[in-house]
Amino acid sequence: MTRLFRLFLTLALALMAHGIAAQDMPSSKDHPAVKRFAGSTIVGYAVRNFERVELQTSTFAEYDLKAQKRVYAKDPLVLEGKLTRLWYEAAGTTTSTELFRNYSNELKAAGFTTLYDSTRDPKATQWTNFLAPFSSSGGADIKNTRSEYIFFAAAEKTIRTGTFQKGDLTVRLVTVEWDAADNTYRTKAGAYAALDVVETKAMQQNMVVVSASEMSKAIASTGKVAIYGIFFDTGKSEVKPESKPSLEQIAALMKSEPATRVHIVGHTDSVGSFESNMGLSKRRADAIIAMLSRDYGVSAPRLTANGVAHLAPVATNATEEGRAKNRRVELVPQ
Repeated sequence: MTRLFRLFLTLALALMAHGIAAQDMPSSKDHPAVKRFAGSTIVGYAVRNFERVELQTSTFAEYDLKAQKRVYAKDPLVLEGKLTRLWYEAAGTTTSTELFRNYSNELKAAGFTTLYDSTRDPKATQWTNFLAPFSSSGGADIKNTRSEYIFFAAAEKTIRTGTFQKGDLTVRLVTVEWDAADNTYRTKAGAYAALDVVETKAMQQNMVVVSASEMSKAIASTGKVAIYGIFFDTGKSEVKPESKPSLEQIAALMKSEPATRVHIVGHTDSVGSFESNMGLSKRRADAIIAMLSRDYGVSAPRLTANGVAHLAPVATNATEEGRAKNRRVELVPQ
């Protein structure tokens, strides 16, 4: 546990100790797809427009310290999309099982399919911290006042976990029961529910199309220019139709500077093996050259395809935002 997170945790527990009245966190709200348990209070809330999430669909076996990953009986479900994270504090003498049953029954009634239910798993072993915040720095970037500490405590016997799916919506549910008599964590007695609601969707590309004149200026000043407006499906090398505006600008650059010859360099993020990414980045560069030559009249001998996989990142590959910046095409003069 990092020093920053310990400070964060201490503050959260101090707020509890001073008896702050139970009320929803400012600016928090229920997700429209999931009702709250009656009398519950939102004590943790965060929304990410695009995130990668691993969801349990089988028995948790162990945590592999060397590989720094959780190990399940079968591979977890990996989804990308909008993530809404809600942590609820239940009122009164509610138990973890009661809370879990209410949520799971409600989700099933709403048409969700159960992908995993630890209460139906005779070999279930819980991972008490798999709902840790988004940040690997220990949680400083999530807006919660109390609740996460419950997943660091000796409450394993009361933890219930489940994964439910309906169309493009997937819900991860975790409930836990807490005893206020504990001498280490002086918390409010009762049950807590944590929900991750993932809305599967493609990431919106928000990179601005670079004009031909801007490309020329960037190459003159830095020796290269990064292009983010050329799109491919994951793991594929076919140039997507929405790449047209950027391809038009590359073609305009080549036509305005007839003596210019450039390397088309493909870059990937670090997802996948180095060997596969190296081949993929080269094939993507080849596909761009083929399209520029065939559809835009750029002489193919003026263009050379190269792929460098994830050898030249411009941001961290630990986050989706960073990986999006690393997935790019660069023009480098020959």
